[in-house]
Formats: sequence, structure tokens, C-alpha cells
Amino acid sequence: MPSSVLPIAAGGLLTLGAALAFGLGAARRQDRRQARIAAVVGPHRLADAAAAARRGFRPDLDQGWFRAIAGLIRLQPERRQDYPIRWWIIPLVALPFARAAAGLVAALGGDPLLLLTPVFWVVFCRMAYGWLDARRVEILFQQFPDALGMVTRAVRVGIPVSEAIRSVAREAPKETAAEFKRIGDRLSIGQPMEQALAETAHRNNVPEYRFFATALALQNQTGGALGETLENLAEVIRKRVALKERGYALAAEARTSAGILAALPFFTCAVLAVMSPAYVAMLFEDAGGRRILAAAIGLLLLGIAIMRSMIRRALS
Repeated sequence: MPSSVLPIAAGGLLTLGAALAFGLGAARRQDRRQARIAAVVGPHRLADAAAAARRGFRPDLDQGWFRAIAGLIRLQPERRQDYPIRWWIIPLVALPFARAAAGLVAALGGDPLLLLTPVFWVVFCRMAYGWLDARRVEILFQQFPDALGMVTRAVRVGIPVSEAIRSVAREAPKETAAEFKRIGDRLSIGQPMEQALAETAHRNNVPEYRFFATALALQNQTGGALGETLENLAEVIRKRVALKERGYALAAEARTSAGILAALPFFTCAVLAVMSPAYVAMLFEDAGGRRILAAAIGLLLLGIAIMRSMIRRALS
């Protein structure tokens, strides 16, 4: 293997890792700054203080080099608290997978292809962050009908919409509670209801939140029974959720078939390794066998990606 190939690839990854680590340190300093500001201005002005701190930090986070790197790997720094794990774990975990993928490609085309390690690292990071974002949108979509039902029941008994939103922030599941808490914080600092809902809908990319914002805006302009409007909206969204779940149920056979086809090569390889170890060992010990193994794994991954894409397109 050329002595200059691996150091170059490792140097590129170390540079990206150092940049992300520096950004993490800046983010932590920002969190400490927000805590100090909140202690000074008091808990009732926490949302306003956080917004001011974000505005002060924006040149470094949103417009600088860290924002460029974060955009490259599909990381959204302003949503780092929403991820179920620490955001910096994903780049670290993606590194060995990227090195393995580059090793497979290098087994087919030669050692210089190890330089593709940073490319695979970026791809894997983008896939992981994209999956986390899609998972969060799906959770918010599933929980939103119940949250809207809580708002509807509160409005029907005479509770103001703003207080109903705060009650959802206290009683709803964690993901939905966080979104409604942000709406309540914006309302506490005097932001109009329509604007607070529109900003939340833009932030979480859930279309049903836009429906909610539009329904409230129209009701404020035209008048009418707010409880009935929200109840009709909740019923429509419940039907959308049920329709999507029905689509997943109908696609269960296709998803099961895809899983069996993906697992079959590994099962066959394990059986052959038990029955004839020398036969399977050629795939690891012989240069030609390693090329065949790399090509087989690449084609298997390509097939899995195609099957997954076909199923997702059918359900979209």
C-alpha cells in the first residue's frame, strides 16, 4: 500500500474531527452563556434571553466554517438538543464504517481508493442525521392528533388557547411537549399566536403543524367556534395517521421479503463456513477472492438500498 495514501485520508478526517470538536466547545460555551443570562434576567425571560444569546452567537454558528461543515454532514446545530444521542457521537461512529467501506472499494480498485474514506464518512453522517430527522418528524406526526385533542378539550371548557398550549407542554410526550413549550415561550414574550405557530411549523418540518397554524389564523380573521374547528382538524389528522399506518401494514409483506433477501447471503455464508471452511476461506485469503467478496457486499448493499427506496416511494 502506498505510504502516502493512508496519512492523507487520516489527516483529512482528523481535520474535520478537530473542527467539529471546536464547534462542540463553542456550543457548550453558548449553553453556559444562556444559563448565566437566564440567572440574571429571571425564569420568565428565559426564552427572550436564549433568543438574544443565539443572535449573538449566530456569526460563529450559522455563517462561519462550522456551519459549512455541519451543512456538509447534514447536522443542524440549532436542533442538537432534539437528537436522542449526543450529536458528536455520530461522526465518531461513522469513521470506522467509512474506513471499512473505503477498504471494500480499495479491494476492487487498488489502495489509492482509500482516499475515499472522507467521502464515505460524509455520506454515512448525512444518512444518520437524515434518519434521525425523519424519525423525529414521524414521532411528532404520530403524537400530534392527541396533542391537538388536548387543546380542543381545553378550549371547549373555556380555557384560552395559550394556556391550553402550555398544558400540552406539561402533559404531552417528550418530543411534542418540547415543541409546544417553544410555542408557549414565544407567547410569553409577546409573540403573536400565528407567528409562534408558523415558526414552530417551519422549524420541525411537520405539515400538520402548518395546518394548525393556518386554522388558528383563519379562525382569528373570520371568527366562529374554535373548538369545532380544532376538532375537525384533529379528525382529519387522525385519518391521515391511520391511512399512513394502513399503508405500512399493506407493505409488511414487501418489507419482510426485503429483509429475508438481505439476510439470505449472510445465512448461506455461515452455513458454508460450517460445512466447508476451506471453501469460504478463499474469499478472505486469496486476492481474487477478496475482490469477489467486496463486489458481492457492494452489490448486496446496492440491492438493499434499491428495495428500501422502492418501498419508501410506494408509501410516500
